[in-house]
Amino acid sequence: MRIPESELRGKTVMTEGGLLIGILRNITMDQRTGELKSLLVEPSEDIDTRLYHLDEKGHIILDFDSVKSVKDVIIVKD
Repeated sequence: MRIPESELRGKTVMTEGGLLIGILRNITMDQRTGELKSLLVEPSEDIDTRLYHLDEKGHIILDFDSVKSVKDVIIVKD
């Protein structure tokens, strides 16, 4: 199944355990291989961002390998 990147942006990102991480703002990829590398997530107000790696804009960086499913929300590993 293919999902355009534009349809993913703005989706809610949650952990398997139900913790709201935030809203997907962008996806990074390896320009040489085309491999998807990470999700850039605008953190929710309730999340402790000190527990995550952040980019220069304050977005949480999650490895693309942590994605478990994509439907109405994006579910990532705890």
